[in-house]
Amino acid sequence: MTKSNPSVITCKAAVVWKSGEPPKIEEIQVDPPKASEVRVKMLRASLCHTDILCCHGLPVPLFPRIPGHEGVGMVESVGENVTNLKEGDIVMPLYLGECGECLNCISGKTNLCHKYPLGFSGLLLDGTSRMSIRGEAIYHHFSCSTWSEYIVIEAPYAVKVDPRVSLPHASFLCCGFTTGFGATWREITVEKGSTVAVLGLGAVGLGVAEGARMQGASRIIGVDKNEMKRKKGEAFGITEFINPKGSDKSISDLIKEVTAGLGVDYCFECTGVPDLLNEAIEASKIGLGTSVLIGAGFETSGDFKYIPLICGRTLKGSVYGGVRPKSDLPLLLEKCANKEIPLDELITHEVTLDEINKGFEYLKHPDCVKVVVKF
Repeated sequence: MTKSNPSVITCKAAVVWKSGEPPKIEEIQVDPPKASEVRVKMLRASLCHTDILCCHGLPVPLFPRIPGHEGVGMVESVGENVTNLKEGDIVMPLYLGECGECLNCISGKTNLCHKYPLGFSGLLLDGTSRMSIRGEAIYHHFSCSTWSEYIVIEAPYAVKVDPRVSLPHASFLCCGFTTGFGATWREITVEKGSTVAVLGLGAVGLGVAEGARMQGASRIIGVDKNEMKRKKGEAFGITEFINPKGSDKSISDLIKEVTAGLGVDYCFECTGVPDLLNEAIEASKIGLGTSVLIGAGFETSGDFKYIPLICGRTLKGSVYGGVRPKSDLPLLLEKCANKEIPLDELITHEVTLDEINKGFEYLKHPDCVKVVVKF
């Protein structure tokens, strides 16, 4: 990495040029931060299945693009008007902000801020990019693009990290694990003694399990067709494991089978597979059950059965588990700093930025949960 001049940095990044193509390591230019922005030297990143969607042009096909929305780094420089961060601070770049002043923030009921929203334009709030290659602008992934040695992000999207939190752990909290964990106490409230089912035991599903355990759920049923996820699930609070592979029964029937035919109080769909949304709804109790949709996949629509929902059940959607960056995330960071959550269990593989495509191969391994990118 070299500075081509005092203001623009030349560094390496994983660039996707066309939908469906693997990322290619390229030399790019990263501009200095403008007002209310910070430039961050990335220290760790991680791979999330949403990054695979990004490489395939979902939700919006914008190319060339640098994927990555989980990571942690050190502030290298700050723009004008930045008062809450300084050079040398360790920060997590997020894809949501919290202004504390808009209608949504004041309500306390949602983490979807109007001023600092989840963006799909691939550009920063001023409608431009800070990254380019041979004079061509590169689109960001949401607000960041962590698969680059340097990134620029609006300061309100960056959260300072307690130095007691390990770098890989901080990276995981940018999306997957936090999304699942937060959904159990921010999106809905899992009451003490309630029953919970988790469809899919990746980082998101394991976050749900840990959150449900801390909320005092009496039964946490993990569902995954990968038998190797049983032990991982148990480390995060799963009390029972269902492997639907080979069974001729539906997932909802398998869950009802172990709950005296009633289903569970709360069912979390963490896979993004459209057909499983109906299974999640039907796996919850008639009249009382709540299903939470968290997972994202290649399909953005599917056949929806409304009769099970009409029968008194509730369906809730969730982004980042309802966690608010300023109000809620520090509580989770404190738990991690105190080693209350076994996040080491998530780390299964590590690659360098140059080996990013090897990371995609690791994601196909049955024992893979999280791949860490070391810069």
